[in-house]
Amino acid sequence: MGTHRRPKPPSRARIATLGSIVGAVSLLPTQSQAAPKPTVDEVRKQVEKLYEEATGPTEEYNGVLAEQKKLQREVDGGQDRLARKQQEFNELRDKLGPLAAEQYRSGSIDPSVQLFLAGDPDDFLEKAEVVSRTSDRQADALRALQSKQRELAQERAGAAQRLEALQEARTKAKEKKDEVQAKLTKARKLLNSLTAAQRARMEAAQERDDAAAGVSDSAADYNGPASGRAKSALDFAYAQLGKPYEWGSTGPNSYDCSGLVGASWRTAGVSLPRTVKEMYDAGRKVSRSDMQPGDIIYWYNDTQHNGMYVGDGKAIHAPRTGKNIEIVPVDSMPFFAASRP
Repeated sequence: MGTHRRPKPPSRARIATLGSIVGAVSLLPTQSQAAPKPTVDEVRKQVEKLYEEATGPTEEYNGVLAEQKKLQREVDGGQDRLARKQQEFNELRDKLGPLAAEQYRSGSIDPSVQLFLAGDPDDFLEKAEVVSRTSDRQADALRALQSKQRELAQERAGAAQRLEALQEARTKAKEKKDEVQAKLTKARKLLNSLTAAQRARMEAAQERDDAAAGVSDSAADYNGPASGRAKSALDFAYAQLGKPYEWGSTGPNSYDCSGLVGASWRTAGVSLPRTVKEMYDAGRKVSRSDMQPGDIIYWYNDTQHNGMYVGDGKAIHAPRTGKNIEIVPVDSMPFFAASRP
């Protein structure tokens, strides 16, 4: 039986090494150590960035929604046409039934036997003529029925394609809606992480910045140099000052950027497309030096954000979530282009 050895005490070198390891481990962050909260200014910048990032998908959502409405009208019209063609087919088919029965009664016996059985050749010839007319009518009816059946099949195929396109549009609209809502939810969470005092400080800073930039959202009447339809559009836009921005909205209580522009010009009798991109593509481009009140201004690019020129280097627009319709200097954002409805 071997002797039991006691373990060697750790050497000083090993103790020193272990101590340094423990010290290093203690310096590593643990799960219980919370990440430092962002400052008010950091939260403000992050929220602004999220709101700005939401404008692109908002306009895409508006475009898909407009396409969805168009497809829905096509689907409804197609369903009406399909029902009408089905009824026409059924009526032709029902008419063909008596014709088929009549031919069976008149033409099922061999003509030579009919001649033998006929007591009078004239009687046979009269019957043969009736059979011929019946056959002609039936042939015409069959051709009409076949033609109507082809139309019905084409209409059914078209209806299926329209329904598929509508479903795809609905799916895409939901994806864009989810994308926008995800960014807005993230922004809300950031804002909710602030105390009431911090939020008040952030709002005060925003108001100071707006005042310094010449931003105004107080109710006012338009008294600029516009005339005609442009003045009517701007009168309406000014009446919306102070109303909140809401993505996807076209009024009357809230608007997104293209929603405000479209609603304003609509009151002047001008129908514009729904999205920033469509308005840009449809409008007659004007240089910045030739801008007139009522012209549509595009900032950043041709798809993201727009408003209306009011004169004197200023524009009215629906800015972004959390803000109200306001008047701003044209240079408050990177100017891209202008167009005239």
